[in-house]
Amino acid sequence: MAEAVGFHPCLVLPVFEHHLDLAQALPRLRALGLPILLVDDGSSPACAAALDALAALGAPQVRVRHRGVNGGKGAAVKDGLRWAAELGYSHALQVDADGQHDLKRLPALLDDARAHPDAVVCAEPRFAADAPASRRRGRALTNFWIAVNTLSRSIPDGMCGLRAYPLAATLPLLAACGDRMDFDPELLVRLRWKGQALRFQPVAVSYPEGGRSGFRLVQDNALISWMHTRLFFGMLWRAPRLLLRRES
Repeated sequence: MAEAVGFHPCLVLPVFEHHLDLAQALPRLRALGLPILLVDDGSSPACAAALDALAALGAPQVRVRHRGVNGGKGAAVKDGLRWAAELGYSHALQVDADGQHDLKRLPALLDDARAHPDAVVCAEPRFAADAPASRRRGRALTNFWIAVNTLSRSIPDGMCGLRAYPLAATLPLLAACGDRMDFDPELLVRLRWKGQALRFQPVAVSYPEGGRSGFRLVQDNALISWMHTRLFFGMLWRAPRLLLRRES
C-alpha cells in the first residue's frame, strides 16, 4: 500500500536485556516492511552483541544504537524518537521488546495512523488472565490520576507502551517528560494538554511465563507518584482551558 502524503513511518524499539524476546518478534516486525530502529538502553555485553547480530542479519532494514548506560525506558524511547526524526521519518511506532503485546495488531495501528496522521494512535490493552493483580491495580490508579490531570476521560489507558507518534508534534514535549516508566503516561497527558488528537485501538496484552519486565516495583511507583503530583499542579493553571475544551 502506498503511504499517505506526509506519512513516512518507522518502528522504534527500546531494548533492555530483551534480545531473546526480540529475536522471536523480529520476523513479524520485519514483515511490516518498515525501517526498525533498536535502542539498546545500556544492556549487558551479551545482549548488546546479540542486538548487533540481529541488526546485521536484518540490514539495512534493522539498525541499532547503544546507550552507554541504562537511563530507563523513557530515555531510550526519547533517543529513538529523536533518531527517527533525524533520519527523516514523520511517524514512529513505539513497540516494547518484551513480548507482551499482540504484534498481529500492528497493521491496524499503522492503518489508523495513516488515515489520521495528525493523531497519536495508542494501544488500549486487553489483559489475559495471567496479568498480575499488582500491575492491574497500579494501572487503574494511574489511569484515575490521568483523568484528574486532564479533566477528561478521553484516555482509557495511559501506560501501554505501544503507540504511533507524529514526530513533529511529539518531539517538543520529550524534554519535559520522565526518563523511566513515568514517561509513557506523562507524555500522553502533555499531548492531551496540547490538544493533540488521541486515538485508541484494542490490543491483547499477555505476560509470558519467564518474561522479563523492566518495571521496578518500588522505584518506578515512586517516580509515577511524583509525576502525578507534578502534573496535578500543572493541571491547575490549565484547568480553565481544559474545561472549555471539554465543553466544546
